[in-house]
Order: sequence, then C-alpha cells, then structure tokens
Amino acid sequence: MEKIKNLKKIFKNYQINGYLIPKNDEFFTEYVSNHNDRLNFISNFSGSSGLSLILSNKNYLFVDGRYTLQAKKESGRIFSILTVPKKTPNDILKNKKVTIGFDPKLFTKRTMSFLFKKNKCKFKPIYKNLIDEIWKRKIKKNKNQFYILPKNSSCRNYRLKINNISLHLKKMGADFLFITASENNAWLLNIRGHDSKYSPIPHSYIILDRFKNIKVFCDLNKIPTIFKKYFKNIQFYKTELVEKFLAEIKNKNFILDKNTCSVHFENIISQHNQITSYDDPIYNFKAIKNIKEINKIKAAHIYDGAALTKYLFWLKKNFNKIRITEISASEKLLKFRKKNKNFKFLSFPTISGTGPNGAIIHYNASPKTNRVLKKGDIYLVDSGGQYEFGTTDVTRTISLDNSDKKIRDIFTRVLKGHIAVTNFKLDRNVSGDKIDIAARKYLKQIGLNYSHGTGHGVGYYLNVHEGPHAISKNNKVCFQEGMVVSNEPGYYKKNEFGIRIENLIYVKKNKNKKFFDNLTMAPIEKELIDKNLINKDEKKWLNQYHKNVFKNLKNLMNKSEIEELREACSAI
Repeated sequence: MEKIKNLKKIFKNYQINGYLIPKNDEFFTEYVSNHNDRLNFISNFSGSSGLSLILSNKNYLFVDGRYTLQAKKESGRIFSILTVPKKTPNDILKNKKVTIGFDPKLFTKRTMSFLFKKNKCKFKPIYKNLIDEIWKRKIKKNKNQFYILPKNSSCRNYRLKINNISLHLKKMGADFLFITASENNAWLLNIRGHDSKYSPIPHSYIILDRFKNIKVFCDLNKIPTIFKKYFKNIQFYKTELVEKFLAEIKNKNFILDKNTCSVHFENIISQHNQITSYDDPIYNFKAIKNIKEINKIKAAHIYDGAALTKYLFWLKKNFNKIRITEISASEKLLKFRKKNKNFKFLSFPTISGTGPNGAIIHYNASPKTNRVLKKGDIYLVDSGGQYEFGTTDVTRTISLDNSDKKIRDIFTRVLKGHIAVTNFKLDRNVSGDKIDIAARKYLKQIGLNYSHGTGHGVGYYLNVHEGPHAISKNNKVCFQEGMVVSNEPGYYKKNEFGIRIENLIYVKKNKNKKFFDNLTMAPIEKELIDKNLINKDEKKWLNQYHKNVFKNLKNLMNKSEIEELREACSAI
C-alpha cells in the first residue's frame, strides 16, 4: 500500500523504527471527523476505536472484541489484526530494542502505560504528526457556533455545578482542575456544539481554579455574543493559548483527567506543579442524573421508541414485498425518527445487519457489503438518536420468518440474561462486574459467550458512551441512583447471524431500595422466544414490560399501528 510505504520512508528522518497511530484526535472524542481520522486513512479501518503500530517490516492493527471481524475484513490484507486486551503492542515489542515514534498530543500517559507496561523500547515524542506529512487532505472548517441549552433542557444551574467542583478541589487540596474532555465542559456550562457528528460537543479546554475562576479555550469564532453576557465571570481565549497559560502556572496542585489529558499537556503541567489526582470529578457528577433529567430522558425514549416501533412494523410487512437492503433499511429508520420535531441527529452510526453481517458486532453497511433482507434471516438493528432532552440507544433482533430452533434457543438465553440484568438486586453497593456475570449465565450453560461488555453509561444529550460506570467484567464502580446504563447481552455466530437485545435502564430508588427501571420503549421480538425456556417470573417481567410499552406508545400511533402494537405487546 503506497501510503504505508510513504510513511516508512520518513522513519529515517526521525530516527525511529516504528510509529503509533490512534483513532482519536487531540480532543479524544469517540467519533472523529473524517479529516482527523488518521487511523482510517492508513488502515481503511472504520470502527470507532483502534490503534495501529507500523514497524519497518510489519503492520499491526489492535482493536477490541467488538471490531475483530470488521477489522479483518477492512484491513486484514495488509495488517495483522490483534484483539486487546488479549494482545497489546507490548506483546509485539517487549523483546525489541527499537525506537517508536508517537504524537504526544494524541496519547495519554495512562494509555501508554497500559500498552507498554515493561518494555525495552524507546518511545520518542514527535510533535509533527507523521500521518499529516503524507496525507494530502482538505480540512473543512466547522463554523457552527456553540449554544446554551434552553432553560427547560438544562436541569441544573451551571453555577451550582461550578460550586460543587470548587468544593471538591478544596477537599482534594487541589488548586486547579484542567478539563480536557469536551463533553465534561459541555455538561459543566450547559452548553453544546457541533464538533462531533454524533454528539453535541463543543471542542474546548477549561482551566478552573478552587476560587471558581474559569478560563475556556476554544475556537473564538464559535462563541456567540450572548456567551459574554450570560457567562459574566468566564473568560474565553483561543485554543492555542492554553499551553501558554498552563506553562505560567507554578507550584500548584492540579487534578487532571487520565482519560483525555495528553502526554503533551501533562508534561507542561508537571514540569512546575504537582498532580494531586488523575480523576476528573465531573465524570461522577455527570453520571448521576437528577429526577428532572430522568423524566426528560424518559420522554426522549418514548418518542424514539415510537419511531423504532413504526419502522419495525413497516419492515415486517414489507421485506417480502419490496427490495429492502441493510442501507435502505437504516435510511428508512432515520426517516421515521426525523418525523419527530424533537429529533436532532443520530447518536452513533446505525448498525443494520442481516444474516452473517449481523455477526459483526459494530457492523457498518457499505455498498460492498450491503445485503438484501430475505426470508429466513434474522435482522439486527442497533441505533439511537440525540434529542435536546436525552440520548437514546436501542437494539432489536427481528425474525424475518426465521424458524431455526437453535436461533430461538440462543435468542431466549440472551433475553434471559437481559431480564437478569434488569432484575439484579441493587440493595447493597453493586458494581458492574457482578451484574455482567448474571447477563452471561444462560449462554454459558451451553458453552456460549460474547466478546463485549454488557452495558455502558449514557449521557444527557451528550455522548452515547460515557463512564465511569459500566456493566463489564472489570468495572468496579458501584451503581448509584440516577445512573443510566445500557443492558445489551448478545451472541454472534461468525458468518451466520448476530443476536442482541438492548434497552437503556436507570437506577431508581424507592423507600431506600435501589433497582433498575427501563427507559427504552419498544417491543421485543416474540417470534424468536422459546417459551419452554423462560420461567414464570421472566414471563411476568416480559408481559409487564410490553404492557408499559403499549401504554407509552399507543398515543403516538395511528389506528392500524395501534392494533399492530397491541399484538406485539400481547402477553405470552
């Protein structure tokens, strides 16, 4: 591949034997713009997470379990595909005395220590990104301005948030918090932007001190006049000045974000200051939604559920009558969502996969892979929307007149895991690692499993993936009232089919008892359920869930849709 050859040609100029290319840009956003997607440029890999290590004699692409199959299809011809955490760059380099170049603005020290725990390699920071040297690209500047959330959408005053952060700084003995995650800045000031395709984030950095003084660094062209009137005590500077301000601070204590504070910024700060903590407290504050936010999120899910349900009814009626492909199906779903005036844009690229494509966990249909939906297949659709008062994420697996007993068996076991998560007792402090075990129990009984976490946190009209909580084997964060998380067990048979059932749920408290309650409102496919495999309590849960779906969606349906909804939500 010519571009890889061109990259290797300049290794000598920098006295390196290899180069690291991450997926992220300098703001560490999940979905990077096309002109910043250096990993896609060099490898053709289109997933949202990954890392390439290019050596003089070999090319490696590291992805997590969600993307292994996809990476092999997109990049396997030129790259060796390895799955983290089973394999990391450390495994490739541990016995090699080589010099590896990297862009210090695109890596955190946490990432570097994870990737290279004990290593004989030398890592050389190169401030001129080497991909940019060989990539002749047109950078289309985003000129869309930031904006303040309407009062009815911003459920917490930004001044109260700043007070809470200030108190936290004092408690920790810290003088400054350097906020490098754009979504955290958005949450803190109740602002949003247009700097990500699937999340309303404003690219920015913030320096906040214990006395509530705030400096915001961003593209000043994106700051509307109203900001200066509204944020009277906040100063705005162009992005490039953040390094100057950080370098001028000396003999102070800082809190940094281990997830998004780059090696570059950390080096500037640590030169003359102490690092008190690597945990940005905003993640914890942001993760806990108050009752007003929860109620608005519920409204978003009702609107979104109605759109998805209408789409599924249309699909079931028409897949045998007209030619429907994976791409045209996802386009149709988007049209249903757009009919609601509250819908802004998608919260991530829609996964629309039938037959063997459904087995690719984060499948992205393209003209090359685009399959026609046909009788006998099962169809997986994972999608979500951004609303001004909530973010949604839902997966349904649909039978296209499939009669395979083995698929029904597996689907039912996935459903049992899904119900087990929702019903998991939260009376005591419970973390995601414990719940993850319950989700996999019924699949493991027949020797099956899945290679992704069971659930991730979700933002309030922000990122569809947010921490610190998750339902996964290594997550130790205890669930608290107001936390929103996905519930999405699944199973994927390579080259055959994929199954996943996903709802968003939240932690509710009643009379000192904590429990999960559903947010997502859309029928679960009953045609794929083996009724002999589910017990009385599971039937009761499913019937009650469908009863709530019918109650919440019926007023958004026309007459014929109400009858279809009644049938889809009838008791089993």
